[in-house]
Amino acid sequence: MALRWSLVIALSIWGGLVLVGPAAAHPAPFSYLDVLVDSDSLRLRLIVHTFDIAHELKIEPPEQVLRDEILRPRGAEFARIIAERLSLRVDGVSVSRPQWSPPDALPERQSVGLEARIDLRQAPSRVQVHAHLFPYDKVHQTFVNVYEGEQLRTQAILDLRRQDLEYFSGSPRGVLALGGRFVSLGATHVLFGLDHLVFLVGLLLLGGTTRKRLLVVSAFTLTHVVTLALAAFHVVRPPSRLVDQAIALSIVYAGADNLMVRGGRDVRGWIAAALGAIHGLGYASALHSLDLSRVALGWSVAWFNVGVGLGHVTAVTAIGTLLGAVQSHNEVIGRRVAYAGSVAVIAAGTFWFVQRVFFPGGLA
Repeated sequence: MALRWSLVIALSIWGGLVLVGPAAAHPAPFSYLDVLVDSDSLRLRLIVHTFDIAHELKIEPPEQVLRDEILRPRGAEFARIIAERLSLRVDGVSVSRPQWSPPDALPERQSVGLEARIDLRQAPSRVQVHAHLFPYDKVHQTFVNVYEGEQLRTQAILDLRRQDLEYFSGSPRGVLALGGRFVSLGATHVLFGLDHLVFLVGLLLLGGTTRKRLLVVSAFTLTHVVTLALAAFHVVRPPSRLVDQAIALSIVYAGADNLMVRGGRDVRGWIAAALGAIHGLGYASALHSLDLSRVALGWSVAWFNVGVGLGHVTAVTAIGTLLGAVQSHNEVIGRRVAYAGSVAVIAAGTFWFVQRVFFPGGLA
């Protein structure tokens, strides 16, 4: 009997939630923004739900927004609200607030549409969109479509957590703008990535000729180019957590191999190639988060690898010169530095491996 009454109560609560929930919820917490990039202008098309307009203009019930005699007199007020919450930058420079057209009722979509145009002196290389249209609604999302030459180039969803989109055009100026961004990122990735620098130290501790150092750089860069391209275009999609763990293990192996070298065996080129392949897979996830068009994605991969190559030449030259000076000054000290350094490389790689396996969110 008690079980039966418990079931009845549970079903009653569930039924109440089903019936009451939809009536109290926002019917469609979405807006749609089209950005059309032309050679001499930016055109904007915005569609917002009547519920959101009614909330901002304090119109009840929301369906009244679709009536021209109510919507048109309040159109300028709503356009001003949108202008305060939607901003654009072209080639790093803020553009003046666009002049929005009078709003048009779209009864079939229970929405209202607005359009605007921003005149430009030349085709843009980079367009940045910032949108947080309806702060009162914590789950509101703005779906952004970017067109160039009437072709859809990229899409993004902006919400409370993410309010910005950056688009690089397919023009020559856009390609150069990508180069400035991603060459720098590639070089920084090498020169300021601690795990990357530790790995390079591990490869260079045993010394070697300039030719050998160039082989290490070339092997890493070649495989990095291939796997970054494959992962960026979703040909291969390994879990990022496993890639991070594999990077740590490759560092361990780089140090351990130094301690196992016998009879002139030197496989550092192969080790560098393996880490280059793993690192290429790891960085692809960062590219995906940028919402680049397919054309921009291809250029970003190329420019990033140029930066990686430059970073490697710089880092390998500096580290190799320093270690070479120590080894040439005193051979015994050079061997001790190589041994101690290899142990330190193994310890660092082991620490990162344990951290990434058991504490992927950090030790704090």
